[in-house]
Amino acid sequence: MKISGSYTVNAEQQAVWDRLLDPDTLWNCLPGVQKLDKTGENEYDLAMNVGVGMIKGTYEGKVRISDLNEPHDYQMYVEGSGRPGFVKGTGKIELADQGDGTTEITYAGDVEVGGPVGSVAQRMLGSVSKRIVDQFFSCVEEQINKQGS
Repeated sequence: MKISGSYTVNAEQQAVWDRLLDPDTLWNCLPGVQKLDKTGENEYDLAMNVGVGMIKGTYEGKVRISDLNEPHDYQMYVEGSGRPGFVKGTGKIELADQGDGTTEITYAGDVEVGGPVGSVAQRMLGSVSKRIVDQFFSCVEEQINKQGS
């Protein structure tokens, strides 16, 4: 399943880049995070409590960020599994300076979902992922604004 979208943050491109790669921001802004342990350069073990429809549960997995081209783009790989099923995904995050103090974040990726959550996910994953991504980027923007004050 393909996911994509964009989000405009009211902050300079470098500030957005720095926050997107900051473990504290990831911990504070990813909905449902219960554990985020750094295991290597831009690699983390992750536990998240996530629900899609009536199927909820904890997923444990890994996140790896690669192909960093500061402050423009990077690749992300995510895999997780739990009682509700499994999720694997790859994606690209791109940042573009809009010239007015804002940065447009564009994301695109492929997600594979299986197990009990898979049947529900086919119908709902698009809207659920969009909501989670929007919450995450909104939180990143709040973190940048707090730092600036």
